[in-house]
Amino acid sequence: VVVSVEVVLVSVVLVCVMVVLVVDVLVIVVLVVVIVVVLVLVVVLVTVVVLVVVLVTVVVLVEVVVLVMVLVEVVVLVEVVVEVTVVVDVDVVVVVLVAVV
Repeated sequence: VVVSVEVVLVSVVLVCVMVVLVVDVLVIVVLVVVIVVVLVLVVVLVTVVVLVVVLVTVVVLVEVVVLVMVLVEVVVLVEVVVEVTVVVDVDVVVVVLVAVV
C-alpha cells in the first residue's frame, strides 16, 4: 500500500509538473505571437505614416511648382500688358502731337 501511494504521489507530481510546463510553453508562445503581431502592426503603421508624409510633401511640392508657374505666367502677362499699354500710349501721344501740329 505504501509503495502504491508513493507511486500515485510521484505520478501526480509528474502530471502537475507536465501541466505547468505545458502552460508555461503556451504562455510563452502566446507572448511571442503577441509581440510579433505588435511589431508587425508598428512596422505597418510606420510605413503608412512615411507614405502619407511622402505623398503630402509631393503634393505640396507640386502645388508650389504650379503656383510658381502661374505666378510667372501672370508676371509675363502683366509685362506684356504694360508693354502694350506703353506702346499704345506712345502711339496715341504721337498721333495727338501730329494732330496738334
